Amino acid sequence: MKKNILLCVSGGIAVYKAVALVSKLTQAHFNVKVIMTASARQFVNPLSFQVMSKNDVFFDTFDEKDSQVIAHIDLADWADLIVVAPATANVIGKLANGIADDMVTTTLLAATAPVWLAPAMNVHMYDHPAVKRNIATLHADGYRFIEPSEGYLACGYVGKGRLEEPEKITDLVVQHFMPKAQPLKGKKVIVSAGPTRERVDPVRFMTNFSTGKMGYAMAEAARDLGADVVLVSGPTNLPKPTGMQVIDVESAQNMFDAIWAQYNQADIVIKTAAVADYRPKNVHGQKMKKQPGDTAIELERTTDILATLGQHKEHQLLIGFAAETNDVESYGTQKLTKKNADYIIANDVTEAGSGFGTDTNSVLLIGKEFTQKFAHLPKTELAIQLLETIAEREGL
Repeated sequence: MKKNILLCVSGGIAVYKAVALVSKLTQAHFNVKVIMTASARQFVNPLSFQVMSKNDVFFDTFDEKDSQVIAHIDLADWADLIVVAPATANVIGKLANGIADDMVTTTLLAATAPVWLAPAMNVHMYDHPAVKRNIATLHADGYRFIEPSEGYLACGYVGKGRLEEPEKITDLVVQHFMPKAQPLKGKKVIVSAGPTRERVDPVRFMTNFSTGKMGYAMAEAARDLGADVVLVSGPTNLPKPTGMQVIDVESAQNMFDAIWAQYNQADIVIKTAAVADYRPKNVHGQKMKKQPGDTAIELERTTDILATLGQHKEHQLLIGFAAETNDVESYGTQKLTKKNADYIIANDVTEAGSGFGTDTNSVLLIGKEFTQKFAHLPKTELAIQLLETIAEREGL
């Protein structure tokens, strides 16, 4: 049975993203109805939401489209989930203080379904004490927030305040309605993700093509399966996932230090990050200038994080990743033994739809006397299947 999503749209330039959000939610097989504030209608015509949702759009408390019901009460009762996106400082302030002066706010005060707010505003507005106070009030009242991401804002500032992407909000809604089996409940899970950077001089560094998508998917899957998650992330362009501790690092040594500091308390460690094997032996304090002819940079080994964790493994379940270009099963099996890991998740990064930066992946899960193939799947879905399979095998 389809779930009902009520989208409340308040006024800001991010309203255009709300149109895309309705499209994404509809494609994900949700019933969507939209309420708009007067300010929101200054940015986008209600017809756009009507076309995308295939439902009437509401904005006037006194415009009763069905005389048999009171519209804002009926909409509040209809919804299985209410999402306010974008949620401006104005609508957050009204809701925190119980003000109901338009159809959005009257409906929200009448709602018994969960309400999620996705803020979008200028970085300084988001950081204002009054806005922080109102958000804290709503948190205490049981409202959930979808944190804004950082980036270039319409006002010209760069910082935190961008409405989360429609795809991400849709994923969160999908996860909300998924079965709530949580085999990892009570487990502490450390996940590493993304690339590392090894500095050459103040303006150059060595890195790789990892985007962090698979690692972030594993962290979010562990969270959704009930775990207490610590995500140790190299530099990525991905929005920070909610509901977990995120530790930003740059180099391979930074990543090792962050994991090692919490390793004794961890139940499961998932090493998804593409960590540099070598780093420049000497890091120049000033920019290296071009010289005639060729040059060479002497490299030294970085700490082998997975091998080190394997050497010191006690109660931890250790899961590694292997990005290969050939002989995937053979190299993955060798890595399982050499690193003293419990599982290796191996893939061929040259295979279409499975390399760095893709939204899908095809992997081989390798354990002791065990292998299982997972064909091309979205990384978010694949991560859930991998962890559910491992949890079942381990009796978690």
